[in-house]
Amino acid sequence: MARVAILTTQPKTVLEDYQHLAELAGIREALDPGATTILKDNISWHFPFPSANTTPWQLEGTILALRAAGFRDLACVQNRTVVTNAFKGTDLNGYWPICKAYDIPVLFNFRHDDMKWVEYKPKGKMLVLDRIFEGHIRIPDYFPGKNIVHLPTAKCHIYTTTTGAMKNAFGGLLSEKRHWTHTWIHETLVDLLTIQKEIHTGLFAVMDGTMAGNGAGPRIMEPQTKNVILASADQVAIDAVASRLMGFDPLSIPYIRIAHEAGLGVGDPREIEIAGDHDAAEQNWHFRVGKTFHSFMAWLSWYGPTRHLQKWIFHTPLAALTFPVSEIYHDYYRWPLRERRIYEQWRRESPWGQLFSQYTERGHLARGETAW
Repeated sequence: MARVAILTTQPKTVLEDYQHLAELAGIREALDPGATTILKDNISWHFPFPSANTTPWQLEGTILALRAAGFRDLACVQNRTVVTNAFKGTDLNGYWPICKAYDIPVLFNFRHDDMKWVEYKPKGKMLVLDRIFEGHIRIPDYFPGKNIVHLPTAKCHIYTTTTGAMKNAFGGLLSEKRHWTHTWIHETLVDLLTIQKEIHTGLFAVMDGTMAGNGAGPRIMEPQTKNVILASADQVAIDAVASRLMGFDPLSIPYIRIAHEAGLGVGDPREIEIAGDHDAAEQNWHFRVGKTFHSFMAWLSWYGPTRHLQKWIFHTPLAALTFPVSEIYHDYYRWPLRERRIYEQWRRESPWGQLFSQYTERGHLARGETAW
């Protein structure tokens, strides 16, 4: 039976709670103590919009938990997308000072000085990736032989309904041609989990739900304060529990159901052991995936009647003409005119926003000592 740990937390205890959470979820048993451990942050939007990205307390709390469990060799790995600037996101979300304080290198999977992309032949059966990439699946040469700890947030997603641990591998393991897979995104996430189980010495996930994202995620959302954190060695199980918290039936979400049926993890909540705060695990947040201009364009591109044109557009240099549309919509319309005001109000009025301000002003909370 899979185990998912869940705790209710608050700003003044969150770092201590993350350490307790990791122990409840079995972090020592899940990871190889002799291997390097990759911390895979989630930057869905380089702007520090609440619920969109790995929180700084999530990153620092996980580092403290790993160090307490005896894991010394850590590295933080970032990726970029066509609409997300990894350097800007690492800066605006407060990750640089934390990694510097704990002497953890920050690596980028798109910089040749950090790692190179090499062809990989999966041992397990692929559902779609071998066909999409015509038998030439490429992964970063830095990943094999290392543990990985995913750091997603609890939020909705216009492509996958919810996004979490399994979706977090999408940026790290696939190159900038990852958009080729969007029509088959659910099967792609299952293929990526198959590959992860082959190449990593251990898998673990720590999910932040202190602020959770309702609506048309992973960027444009209604952030809601939920004060929960989750962890598990089972990537499918933690996504299933988070999906249930958000108000969705986990087995109705294809990527969870397919992974469950393939034996890659447990997606049926009845087969998942809850450790920690059982009452928190019974919540229903009644989230719904919203609709925006971006979600409509995504539907046209990948799922609607024009999806048959995608090879003529997205597999050719014409793709470069489509990327500015998303950038202009998110960075030059939504952020300055709408989401920035939500973010600034959150920093002023929410205890979590005030904690975020401490991180961006001080860099980290004095190696685990809160300023409260």
